[in-house]
Amino acid sequence: MIIPIRCFSCGKPIAKDWEEYKERTSAGEDSKKVLDSLGYDRYCCRRMFISHSEVIDDVMRYRRLQ
Repeated sequence: MIIPIRCFSCGKPIAKDWEEYKERTSAGEDSKKVLDSLGYDRYCCRRMFISHSEVIDDVMRYRRLQ
């Protein structure tokens, strides 16, 4: 849904770099190079970025209106 504030495994703050990662990868830059330049060396933090998908817009379509 929304990128977690910290990595689930090691606790390193990751949310601060999500927007830059998303912008650079959508512009065509390789995700490995982006994560290297942002300073994410641990595979647990890298997986948080690579495996995340934004589904909040899809979920909000099914909210209950009262």
